[in-house]
Amino acid sequence: MAAQIPHSQDDSLEEDDALLDLSEAGEEIPDDPDHAMDSPDQDDDEDDDEDDIEQDQEIQLQNDSKAHFDLHQDSIFCIAQHPLDPSKVATGSGDDTTYIFDASPPSPLLPHSYESNPSTSRSSLPPLAKLSGHTDSINAITFSLPNGAYLLTGGLDGRLRAHITSDKHYSLLAETQEVPEINFLTPCPHPSYPDTVALGASDGSVWVYRIDVNEKAAPLQVVQAYYLHTGSCTAGAWTADGKLLATVSEDGSLYVYNVFGEGASAAVPYSQSQAVLALTAEDQRFAVEGGLYSVAIAPSGAFAAVGGAGGMIRIVSLPRLGAISSSENQGLKGGGAKNRNSGGKRTGGTESAGAGQAGQILASLQCQSDGVESLSFSAPPLTLLAAGSVDGSIALFDTAHRFAVRRHIRDAHEEYATVKVEFLTEPGKGHLLTSCGMDGVVRRWDSRGGTAASGQGLVGQWRGHKGEGERGGVLGFVQSGRRIVTAGDDAVSLIFEDDMG
Repeated sequence: MAAQIPHSQDDSLEEDDALLDLSEAGEEIPDDPDHAMDSPDQDDDEDDDEDDIEQDQEIQLQNDSKAHFDLHQDSIFCIAQHPLDPSKVATGSGDDTTYIFDASPPSPLLPHSYESNPSTSRSSLPPLAKLSGHTDSINAITFSLPNGAYLLTGGLDGRLRAHITSDKHYSLLAETQEVPEINFLTPCPHPSYPDTVALGASDGSVWVYRIDVNEKAAPLQVVQAYYLHTGSCTAGAWTADGKLLATVSEDGSLYVYNVFGEGASAAVPYSQSQAVLALTAEDQRFAVEGGLYSVAIAPSGAFAAVGGAGGMIRIVSLPRLGAISSSENQGLKGGGAKNRNSGGKRTGGTESAGAGQAGQILASLQCQSDGVESLSFSAPPLTLLAAGSVDGSIALFDTAHRFAVRRHIRDAHEEYATVKVEFLTEPGKGHLLTSCGMDGVVRRWDSRGGTAASGQGLVGQWRGHKGEGERGGVLGFVQSGRRIVTAGDDAVSLIFEDDMG
């Protein structure tokens, strides 16, 4: 079909031209600066087209990804990678679905000019599997340890679902629903308790499950359940040996549990319902108005860092299981102020916090102006704690020198929230810190050096998400060596590679 002429006034002009007298043909029509030769609608359309072209060109120039996955229909809220095969990535979304895909970029890599715009120039990575069954957003996902035998998803529908990863279809093994909403899932690294995972719920409860395919009647077995938080349980972390679990809440409390009862003694009693360490907002030294939202435990297991509203961070010493005499610690069962050792000395954050100091507040930090959403400890021999804040900054503290501020990167993600910070763990790369933010950018920092580090230590940055805050930021990432895979608020997962190695 032939295209229609968009402006009907052209026909009338042709009829008028046919009636012109020969003498009129030589007349010059004076220019009228107020008369538009093209219709206003046409000009507006052309301007809009030019703006769209310029915007597309800008997006193309800023996309640094090597590959992408874009089959989700809503924000990607969570992401996980297989512990033995980091290229295998799982994502959970606001569209109530989970996808598993291989994050390895296509080989051989195409020229950079071809890769610059995944929306038009290349296809999405194909899925290995698509999982459905949740009735609300999936905002927690993890592979079990140590071998990634199971993939677990948790949703705002309160369901915990376990899938078998050895099956190419990731068939459902079991499902349970004990809570209104699941906020997080964290796998236990204890070698004697494989395929164990902890979850924190919106009702404040904490559950520990073990997955066993051989238990036909109930493959999802409850190991422990705790009901100590009075507000939503927002974050949790295991010690490196998997013996202790720490959780925090919107009510400003911190509880530490001896989940498996190892090292139980008169000093560190084992209880199926109580914590071995409890600090609440009733203790004014510990209180953080607005609640706690992040927790991390030092590699040595000597202390934990908890982050909350207003940029507040508290450093708390942890019990050392199996190394505590009954005379060194009294009243660990209590909460708040009753839980501290009255005769302890503030150590200022050395890695050798003794058993008798368990529950002491070693340091109270406030370097940032808004909530601390993410915390990460560096691996030895470095002694750094990184904190990412809603104010867009990253702070580095030296845990070996009374938690002195090593560096404060005030505009790490400009005026947008820093969502996650995480140190690399590969040998020789432990000084590298990766961060993502609601500006849609992933950045990598060299944490070596002090406050005068060149460019604040920035060694790489990768763009490709829409950015500009809501619906364009990066809500999380997983990393392994050179590769970084993102969870985008724009429903896209991008694969970046650090060409610096």
